[in-house]
Amino acid sequence: MQHMVSIRQIATGGVLTPLLPELTLAAGQEVIIGREPSCQLALDPNLYTMVSRRHAVVRPGDQGWEVNDLGSANGTYVNGKLIDQSTVLKAGDHLTFGEDGPEFSFEVQPNPASISTVAIDLGESVANLKSDESSLTLTQLFPIAATGKDLSNKAFLVPGVLTVICVVSMFASIGEPVFFNFLVSAYLAGAAYFYIYQLCGKRKPWWVLLSAAMLTIFMLVTPIIDLFILVFREILPGGLYEDSGIISLFIGMFFGAGLMEEVLKAIPVFLFYFVGLKFSAAKRSKIGVAEPLDGILIGTASAVGFTLLETLGQYVPNIISEVSMQADASTGELLGLQLLIPRILGSVAGHMAYSGYFGYFIGLSVLKPSKRWTILIIGCLTSSLLHALWNTVGSYSSILLTVVGVFSYAFLAAAILKARALSPNRSDNFATRIAK
Repeated sequence: MQHMVSIRQIATGGVLTPLLPELTLAAGQEVIIGREPSCQLALDPNLYTMVSRRHAVVRPGDQGWEVNDLGSANGTYVNGKLIDQSTVLKAGDHLTFGEDGPEFSFEVQPNPASISTVAIDLGESVANLKSDESSLTLTQLFPIAATGKDLSNKAFLVPGVLTVICVVSMFASIGEPVFFNFLVSAYLAGAAYFYIYQLCGKRKPWWVLLSAAMLTIFMLVTPIIDLFILVFREILPGGLYEDSGIISLFIGMFFGAGLMEEVLKAIPVFLFYFVGLKFSAAKRSKIGVAEPLDGILIGTASAVGFTLLETLGQYVPNIISEVSMQADASTGELLGLQLLIPRILGSVAGHMAYSGYFGYFIGLSVLKPSKRWTILIIGCLTSSLLHALWNTVGSYSSILLTVVGVFSYAFLAAAILKARALSPNRSDNFATRIAK
């Protein structure tokens, strides 16, 4: 028996956008769905990055139409359940390619000629495929009723909700400068990290990233930091003073700031690497360090924790105290807020840049274990040198400081792009764009 397979896509807002012309399939033929142009249903690789190149196949079987996963990275789901074998499809079944991927509905409509029309549509029911230009649906009048997972996956719902909560909390905290500064710094740090996260394009559980930041904060408020100070600023020449000249200042900054702080911020990366060794390869890729992107994401999360505590616990209180003694408390609070904003936003070209760059090398050492120590030493020294250079030139010239900051961010961005190219899961990277 022949089947006419009609495949159409419904864009957001109910606009009908055909993906492929209608196909007439003889018995035994199939429809392969994926991002590869050779697929019968080729999804846009720029929109559906969670879909594998050849993700799944829909074909006629002994009991009717069935779907099979083709070894995709993110799996195929039928009515919300992950399938691991051939699954017979019934009218009204929902197919999702990747847990958070595009969702399709499957319908079989008999016609008078005994030819089955199989319709697979995205986002709405098949009934809407038959609507003409004059029809008006409920989801067109109330788009929120049809967005489903796309609302959180593609419309940045969570960042939007967090922004609203933060803004309302800021209004409520006016007159409470400590809490207000905390809200501003937390929001700006989150926005800066979200930018890096989107650039990396690899999903990482939020609790892993939050744990990395909290672990760094823990080390800074416990005697652990005293041990680092003893080693790097007393045993090693990290305690040299500014009035000793630029060379001595740079040496002091290298050991006492760059090397000390980068090693400290890298501890969460190494910790999650060892934790990941206890799990399977798939689980390790999620919670551990299996590639450079993992090192970058955990390293920059650690840097967020470092920046927040350093800014809120040291720099802002110090300037508020100094100015309040010379002028008044309100002036001190204003200058504290003015210092807070550039320090937090500058972390993208500062602490996050250095730690993310070192994290790249930690992840690279996992991919190339035979060269592990060479890779780690180069990464540690490079990130520490950038850090020390920033601290050194800051005392001499704002122009040089800008140049160093630009170079630091360029190093991080280059590492992210290289990490994406080296990633074993490159095809599933939501930041990667693969041309057709």
